[in-house]
Amino acid sequence: MRRMAAWLGLCFAALSGPTFAADKVSVGTVGNSSDAGFLIADAKGYFRGEGLDIAFVPFDAAQKMMAPLGAGDLDIGGGAASASLYNSASRGIAIRIVADRSRTGPGSLFQTLMIRKALVESGRYKSYADLKGLKIALLAPGGSPGSTLNQAAKKGGIHYEDIERVYMPFPPQVAAFKNGAIDGSIMIEPFATAIVAAGDGVRVAPTEDFYPDDQIGMVFFSEKFIRERGDIGIRFMRAYIRALRDYNDALKDGRFSTGANGQTIAAIVAQGLGLPLASIMATYPPAMDPDGHPNVASLSKDLAFFKAQGDVSDANAQVETLLDMRFADAAVRELGPYAPRRD
Repeated sequence: MRRMAAWLGLCFAALSGPTFAADKVSVGTVGNSSDAGFLIADAKGYFRGEGLDIAFVPFDAAQKMMAPLGAGDLDIGGGAASASLYNSASRGIAIRIVADRSRTGPGSLFQTLMIRKALVESGRYKSYADLKGLKIALLAPGGSPGSTLNQAAKKGGIHYEDIERVYMPFPPQVAAFKNGAIDGSIMIEPFATAIVAAGDGVRVAPTEDFYPDDQIGMVFFSEKFIRERGDIGIRFMRAYIRALRDYNDALKDGRFSTGANGQTIAAIVAQGLGLPLASIMATYPPAMDPDGHPNVASLSKDLAFFKAQGDVSDANAQVETLLDMRFADAAVRELGPYAPRRD
């Protein structure tokens, strides 16, 4: 009997085959709705299905990912374009843009120009020209929200330098609207909805009104990760693109649908951000390309702004030299064309 049990054990072991440890991958996040693709791929088991063990590393601004990405201490990052991205490249610290992470689109209210409610009610702010002299919050110097604000200034017939800029992460901006420390912001969700609900700010215009199809965030791979673990990069991207398609399927009229799929995806985002489901359902999520392709024209516009501001030292810097679409393209070839499935 004991020999039979031992024999059966050997048979089961042979059938199950060897076990392999999942490949560890570190991924930088910024704690807002743009992290949705990462959160969905993790919650739905797409990363695990590709044999990946994902460790999320939080940052309060995408610019702060550049150094660890360049050093290879962080494998993958997610954030906005910035002058530091191009300056890092000019110093030989190669970081590649590999996919879309968040953007605006027609009808999108994810990113808005928000002004303190008291200024709107008093008549101090009536149009873009009234941005002159106001204190507007941006995430950090040399970031893409500055380029977005510059487009608003142009529409108002004023100069970027006419606006007073202050720099702080999004969560402190929420408090700054309440206590009057700032007059406005280029604000994103879910913070914008929270500010409106508190009665502290007004969405005076979506950024689509003055900067259509604004590329907000991208996915970055470190060069070390690409060089040493490119096969893992393809597996990561396959899981990520699947998540982007689930995300697109869950949207209706610029928000998460109230159907089963919309509720499921919204619940994943809510849990990942530590927010109530109701608050996510009430917000306006970003647009994301279901094939992971970023808007190169928007990135080029931002780079031109960084150069004009003197924030990028290399006059010959180009967006195209930082693009590496091999991973997204390989994933799309394997997954096939995107076929929307709505609730």
